[in-house]
Amino acid sequence: MAELHGRSVLIATKDQLTAALALIELDGIARRIVLCPADLPQAHIPVVMAAAAVDAVVSDWVRPEAGTPNVGPFVTCSSNLTPAVTERGGGYLTEWILLTSGTTGLPKMVVHSLSSLTGAIQVTRTEASPVVWSTFYDIRRYGGLQVLLRALLGGGSMVLSSATESTDDFLTRAGSHAVTHILGTPTHWWLALTSASAHLLAPKYVRLSGEIANQAILDRLRAQYPAATIVHAFASTEAGVGFEVGDGLAGFPASLVGQRGASVEIKVEDGSLRIRSARCAARYLDSQGETLADAEGFVDTRDLVELRGERYYFVGRRDGVINVGGQKVQPEEIEAVINSHPRVQMSLVRSRKNPITGAIVIAEVVLNAEPSARGEPSDAIRQEILGLCRVALPRHKVPTAISFVPSLAVAATGKVARRGA
Repeated sequence: MAELHGRSVLIATKDQLTAALALIELDGIARRIVLCPADLPQAHIPVVMAAAAVDAVVSDWVRPEAGTPNVGPFVTCSSNLTPAVTERGGGYLTEWILLTSGTTGLPKMVVHSLSSLTGAIQVTRTEASPVVWSTFYDIRRYGGLQVLLRALLGGGSMVLSSATESTDDFLTRAGSHAVTHILGTPTHWWLALTSASAHLLAPKYVRLSGEIANQAILDRLRAQYPAATIVHAFASTEAGVGFEVGDGLAGFPASLVGQRGASVEIKVEDGSLRIRSARCAARYLDSQGETLADAEGFVDTRDLVELRGERYYFVGRRDGVINVGGQKVQPEEIEAVINSHPRVQMSLVRSRKNPITGAIVIAEVVLNAEPSARGEPSDAIRQEILGLCRVALPRHKVPTAISFVPSLAVAATGKVARRGA
């Protein structure tokens, strides 16, 4: 890859393993590497390339192809593992450009370094048996990349997931390879727990991140995998890995907030979680004036938290608030209550326009399949769910309608796809 020394390189591959090999080869060689997610719309690629001043491409498809970028060297690579034959030189402190998982418009481009990406990884080799990592995430996103780096630095092996296989098939494959450490979003885990293949896993370590881990999902994971260490972590592409919680409870201890001089400093301002650490990204690329951190170096995660006793609880995203007659509603708070019902697999709360209040709250619910269940869900289950909501929530947060659906759309990031009314 001598022709890529000092260049800004776009890694645009169909195969995750190919992307992983390119990353390993290019760090310290390229001036900048831009990791292109497989689900990035084709129309966004030229914009990303222009913003990152891309002047070379590494891919596993053969040029020319429809939509192939036409700049500089085009290096075709494959997932065949072969020893490097070129001298590594240049000594660049390579910028790693990751794309955020925004649901609308162009994603933001976030500048990391290998140092910031690995800041939360503690390498220990004391395991009596080999560590086999896996994740539902794609390694071309921040969450998946974290798992890849943990496997590489820790000397373990890794089982990659695939967007083309079902949850059942992935769990079957992960089980056959004796995966010991596995990560995913709470949505990934809701789907996994209702899979016929969930019992094929025997993990030692289960981790959730990317969405709010409510008590219902933590309890069900504990019941399914009693021998595993179960943790949920806060991490984002911009803020890096903030912290992880392993006490089996939703939320996080209030003692984590306000520790000046800690490796990760956390504060809550206007209800929003803010983080400062060496794990945070350096800046946005081509931000058009938007800054990533404030004057003190804190990144506003835009995740809202609420202090209850000695613990903070996540209540939702600042940009996800539903306005019901002037009162703010966080969909995730209502979903946590609905998901606590034993018949509920997962749920999605959203708004519907209303001429009087501006919006009302409605919910779509996926039920767990039960051998005794016959026909359509009964109104009794709907009333039970509404009863839970009426006890736990103020009146304006109780859904005005609940519909039972066979499934919910899941984005490529592993999160429930949220949409407007």
